[in-house]
Formats: sequence, C-alpha cells, structure tokens
Amino acid sequence: MTKKRGVDWLLLALVVVGAVLVIAPFYLVLVNSFKSPVDYATSGPLALPQELDFTGIVKFWERVNFPQKVWNSIFISGVVAVLAVVISMLNAFAIGIGRVRGRTWIVLLFLLANLLPQEALLYPLYYMFKSIGLYDNVWSVIVVFTVIQAAFGTYLLSSVYGTFPKEVLEAASLDGANRWQILWRVVFPISRPTLSVLLIFFFIWTWNEFLIPLTFLASNANQTVPVAISVLQGDRLMDVTTTSASALLGIIPTLIFFLIFQRTLTRGITAGAVK
Repeated sequence: MTKKRGVDWLLLALVVVGAVLVIAPFYLVLVNSFKSPVDYATSGPLALPQELDFTGIVKFWERVNFPQKVWNSIFISGVVAVLAVVISMLNAFAIGIGRVRGRTWIVLLFLLANLLPQEALLYPLYYMFKSIGLYDNVWSVIVVFTVIQAAFGTYLLSSVYGTFPKEVLEAASLDGANRWQILWRVVFPISRPTLSVLLIFFFIWTWNEFLIPLTFLASNANQTVPVAISVLQGDRLMDVTTTSASALLGIIPTLIFFLIFQRTLTRGITAGAVK
C-alpha cells in the first residue's frame, strides 16, 4: 500500500512539473505583453507588470496590419480544412467501402506521402507555381496544404470506412439508394464526429504552418500570422515587449477557435467513427 502511494505521488509530481513547463512560456508571453520597455528592464521577465501598458500590442497591431494577417490565416486555414475533409471523405469512401483494386497499396501510398518532408517539395512547387502564375498567391498555399492534409485524412478515414457495417450499406442498397445517396445519407451522418475532429485539426495545423507560407507568400499583404510574427521578431529594432505582444496576438485566434469547437472536438473523439 505504501509503495503504491509512493508511485502515485511520483506520478503527481511529474504531472505538476510537466504542467509548469507547459504553462511557463505562456506566462512569460502574457506578463511581458503588457509591460513597457522600461518596466521590463527594471523588473525583469518574470515579474508582473507594475501597470498595464498596451504599447507593444498597439505597435505590433499597426506595424504588420494584424487584422489583414488574421483574415489571410482564417481564409487559408478554413478553405484547406473544408476541402481536405471533403476530398478525404470521397477518397476514403472509394477505397474503404468501394473496395477499389490495390486498396492496401493505395493506402500505403497516402501514408508515404505524409512522411515526405516539406523541404523536399519547395523547389518543384516553387517552379510549378512560378510557371502557372500562382506564386505569391494564397491559392498556392491552399492547394499545397489541401493535398497534404487530404493525404492524411484519406489514410485515416480509409481504415475507418474499411470497418463500416456491411448490414447498413446493404439495407440502404435494398431501399434503392445509389452510391451517392449511401455516401451523403448514410456514411456521412454516421462519420460526422470523425469528420468534425479532422476539420478542427486541419484548421489548426494549417494555421500553424510556417515554412511553405514563408516561401510562397512573399508580399506583406498575403502573409499569414505565423509568418508576420517571425518576420517581426527578426527585426533588430523590435523590443521584447512588442515581440511578446506579437506572440500573444498570434495565440489568441487559435485559442478562441479551440474554445468555440471544444465541445465538438470532445464529442468527436468520444463518439468514435461508427456508432
């Protein structure tokens, strides 16, 4: 009994240490975003601000035109999430339920596509988008991330749809439903929790992407939030408080998105793919 209690205390201590390590960066960003440069220099990074100062937030907001960057990120992430989920569902329906030939090899191909590093794609994609006039256009990033996210979604949903109850599909066929009706009236409603989870993750993953948007969105008007923050943080003229404010403003939109869809995410994870 004593040994078991000791293990419990050890696990609790590890959880507390892990929580502190996770929370510490957010604490530093939060407290330093509302300090003036003088306050930061005198009190240091760990102390609470002596008085709230919004100079860093205002400076970052105006310097990078933050509302425009937020809209770019929302538009790109939203379009990618919706398109990737739709494409993933159509591909997985054909592979998992349609039983196309070479199903295993096709699923393996999608898995290998997810393992390909983004750095290997930069030059061929740069050459292709330059040739077709999509360089420095948000649609170039949308196309790339839709393909990347749809590859992962197809791999995941193919395994799910492969275990779909045959009785349900046969009953729908006996009722006169064609394949499109089976997809939209049977498969889609049942797998909606899984699709909702994919939609949320695709949005957040695309929002946080940095390398490809940095490469293909050269002009300031097309940049996303992570790119704008990184470019600003590379400016030697920026002080620590403004840099912290940029990080805080970059976190807030994704935090709001997560809080809005938290219930959907929880239901999707607990409900499973097939009821």
